[in-house]
Amino acid sequence: MIYNDIVQKLWNLCDILRDEGINYSNYVTELVLLLFIKMEAEIVQNNENATHKLPEGCRWQDLNKLSGIAQRDKYRQILLDLSKSNDRLIAAIYNNAKTSIDEPKHLEQLIKTLDGIDWFSATKDGLGDLYEGLLEKNASEVKSGAGQYFTPRVPINSLVNCIKPQVGEIISDPAAGTAGFLIAADSYIKAHTDDLYDLTDKQANFQRQKAFVGVELVADTHRLALMNCLLHNIEGDDAGAIRLGSSLGQLGANLPKSDVILANPPFGTAKGGDKAVSRDDLTYKTSNKQLAFLQHIYRNLKPGGRAAVVLPDNVLFEAGVGTDVRCDLMNKCNLHTILRLPTGIFYAQGVKTNVLFFTKGTVENPEQEKDCTQQVWVYDLRTNMPSFGKRTPFSAHHLQPFERVYGDDPKGTSPRTEGEWSFTDEATDKETEKTLENSRWRVFSREWIAEQKGDSLDISWLKDSDSVDAENLAEPQVLAAEAMAELTGALQELNDLLVALGAVDEAAAQKALLVEGLGLGEAVVNE
Repeated sequence: MIYNDIVQKLWNLCDILRDEGINYSNYVTELVLLLFIKMEAEIVQNNENATHKLPEGCRWQDLNKLSGIAQRDKYRQILLDLSKSNDRLIAAIYNNAKTSIDEPKHLEQLIKTLDGIDWFSATKDGLGDLYEGLLEKNASEVKSGAGQYFTPRVPINSLVNCIKPQVGEIISDPAAGTAGFLIAADSYIKAHTDDLYDLTDKQANFQRQKAFVGVELVADTHRLALMNCLLHNIEGDDAGAIRLGSSLGQLGANLPKSDVILANPPFGTAKGGDKAVSRDDLTYKTSNKQLAFLQHIYRNLKPGGRAAVVLPDNVLFEAGVGTDVRCDLMNKCNLHTILRLPTGIFYAQGVKTNVLFFTKGTVENPEQEKDCTQQVWVYDLRTNMPSFGKRTPFSAHHLQPFERVYGDDPKGTSPRTEGEWSFTDEATDKETEKTLENSRWRVFSREWIAEQKGDSLDISWLKDSDSVDAENLAEPQVLAAEAMAELTGALQELNDLLVALGAVDEAAAQKALLVEGLGLGEAVVNE
């Protein structure tokens, strides 16, 4: 049984959970509570150096030897016992864990199916990767709504290849989701250190216990992230590598300074407006979560530290506080590279995203806090590219040209030359003369950005070859999603303007009309 077959077989178990009335969004949480117990047993069975992380009485063999009501009741007791474990990490994973499975035969079917999988073959590829494959499968199902907590592995791997995390560095993700960035960074380091065997005991212990720090706000997602880390041998401190809470609150203010930050912050406006961002150390007050996260990230870097952050287009062009944050970023950091990503590679297909690469200070003076950015290189992988999705999958192949021009220096200081024309001829179906105007790779001075763009970083120059060709338009649902995303952003700006002008009642009335028109109910207005 190959890897994908096992993932699909695990996903098919959700059909059993559906019979219990468990909704789509809770499928994976319910499944992995049981799956983790099974995987823990397989790790011990297939590795002579491994020891049980679960206490006696709470292991797989304590469960699968039973049947019927006794098995169901034992499982419920195991979940309760694990939530009270003396091991803080296990207790954190199973904190408030409950099962909604009431029918004993359904639980018995799940257990028998898990016992029937060829776990020996799965172990060869790594149980952690198998587990993450299940998370990815869940995220790809639109109905699950899990995509907002899962960043696809292809762009993650590319960003990690560029940033090149190193042994001994503190690597963090302030919006960890299911910990994809941290897992990828760990895999990169292990691939360059013979799975840590090239390191001293002290270095290896640092990598397992102190190197990775993540924060996740949603409790169930935090649980998945802790499991994911543990299955990849990232232990963290006593309570794990992923902390439960908000990076936009006091927890974020107390995080250790990082050498590397990799993140895909949640998009949208924080509930409760400015007050939802409770940090008192962020210079520019905003309810825009991405702008707040961006401030946290460049403030939380060590001098000389580097970051790669996925952000939507609005962060690049939003006026007011947006301009202030971008200017502050370019003063305190060298914003050396922007990657314009294609549409359709994230959960919300209509959202246009970018990756900002920056380094705290300058190479000459990491402590510098003024005029650190002198020029910004931009790679446009969006214009004249297909809208990716299930029918047109986005792969590592599409990011290889960018990685080549980015260069070997993780701080973006490798020698660079304008001009890169990958996929150009494919877009036009004919050979195209290669000029800077149709190149995907350009450089812009800080002065030009200030004078010509008003400090906007929404920089594009390529002519869209499909702009008048209806046959090459994206699928209707993608176009609709893009339009709705832009309209939502515009409506938010208009609402903020009304509030700023003191027309609070009018803003509330317009919200009420919008809610009524979309059939969202009163609860949304009252949040």
